[in-house]
Amino acid sequence: MTAGRPENSTDEVQEDNVGEPLEASADKAEPGLTPDEAQDGEAKENDEGSAAPDEIDVLRTENAQLRDEYLRAHADAENARKRAQTEISNARRFALEGFASELLNVRDSLDLARSVDLEGAEGVVERMVEGLELTLRQLDSAFERFSIFEVSPEVGDKLDPESHQAMTLAPSGEVEPNHICQVIQKGYRLHDRLLRPARVIVAKAPDGDDGG
Repeated sequence: MTAGRPENSTDEVQEDNVGEPLEASADKAEPGLTPDEAQDGEAKENDEGSAAPDEIDVLRTENAQLRDEYLRAHADAENARKRAQTEISNARRFALEGFASELLNVRDSLDLARSVDLEGAEGVVERMVEGLELTLRQLDSAFERFSIFEVSPEVGDKLDPESHQAMTLAPSGEVEPNHICQVIQKGYRLHDRLLRPARVIVAKAPDGDDGG
């Protein structure tokens, strides 16, 4: 009986020792992934990590393109706005250019009538001249209202090709060469645009004068 007890105790110990490795191996298998599945998961994580920088680069490129398109569109719109403003300004300033040019002949005729010598004339002529004077004042007022200005040089002024038209040269001992010695017809401007140059006669050195 005494000899049988150790044998039983030895069997119990052996059974206990056999159970422990089984539990340990079961613990190690708990993650539930095979080696192939684990490698596949790591590969997917690497792919996702490498794809993120590529997407950022694409977004940056698209953002740069959109910004460039916006700047171009903004510049085009600004240029169109400036052109429209210039055209509107010119249309307002020079819309009456043709009308103003037609009025110049009327003004010339009135100037001519006013220059008539009235000595010995009867009262009818005087009243006519008074009417002409009134018409001229009204016309001058209209010219001023529409920014039409005279180009009326004086004798002795230097010829200005931008505003004067030399009709001919005339020898003169009183006026310096290349200076105006007679005004034939006044010129006119609409704002800063020349409608008609003043027509003048320009002095030159008298015949036989060597300029010394």
